[in-house]
Amino acid sequence: MSLNRLLPPLFRLFGRFSLPALHRLGGWAGLATYALSGSYRRRLQENMARGLGRNPTRTELHANASETGRMMLELPFVWLRPLDEVLQHIVEVVGWDLVESAHTEGSTIIALTPHMGCFEIASQYFGTHLPMTVLYRPPKQSGIEQILRAGRARGQLTLATADLAGVRHIIKGLRQGVSTGLLPDQAPGKGEGVWAPFFGKPAYTMTLAARLSEVKNTRVLLFWGERIVGKGWRLHIFAPQTPIEGSLEERVHAINHAVEDVIRKCPTQYLWGYNRYKTPAGAPPPPSADASPSPLAPDAE
Repeated sequence: MSLNRLLPPLFRLFGRFSLPALHRLGGWAGLATYALSGSYRRRLQENMARGLGRNPTRTELHANASETGRMMLELPFVWLRPLDEVLQHIVEVVGWDLVESAHTEGSTIIALTPHMGCFEIASQYFGTHLPMTVLYRPPKQSGIEQILRAGRARGQLTLATADLAGVRHIIKGLRQGVSTGLLPDQAPGKGEGVWAPFFGKPAYTMTLAARLSEVKNTRVLLFWGERIVGKGWRLHIFAPQTPIEGSLEERVHAINHAVEDVIRKCPTQYLWGYNRYKTPAGAPPPPSADASPSPLAPDAE
């Protein structure tokens, strides 16, 4: 059976598991992947070293691998369980007053959610209070798209595809008071990004979030769903420490800095194994003046 046909029944099977069980299985799966995949292990070690500014310890590396496994295996629970049941596992929300204040002032939210903790829970919670459009790319496994769409488009959440029509839909919504949610650290495709520093190394970074921040009466906020293993999530909401303003390039740089600030709050829950520094096909090469090498030492203790 092909992976495309196997994934939907696997997702539905895992969707029947309790969240503590999925966190337990996900932790084991993450450690197994770390042990068996040399390329994944090297990327995780190198990226985490760059983010920390030092060699990660084995404990930190193993913790991150476990959290990555939990990130993947909790998705069936988030997408397939009734929304009320999912939201009951949010143990605390910190910073929602920032959303309420912006809404009272007539501003529309651009919610930036890095690949950290449970990034899906932020939009699920937001959509129970205010309308939001979430940009998405159809997954490579087409068999999972129906589950993804049904799991995300709940409450006041709607989806827009990551193409020109979808972007136009989001901009129109922002002008009409409909917030939007993006993954700002997702490597964009050709022509959709610029090279900007990310933990001291050029990363091809989307310009869309920066362009949307130019829309009148919008406010950028950072969201992060901290995983409380076996229990659920604590949703954190932050305002960027550096204003998102100026030229497009300045805004891109400011957004990357804001994402870095969030990641530093709990680096073990960031998706360091993601190939953030890749050069997409057709994109220009990174600047020749690269940052200093990563302090990678795979056997650090």
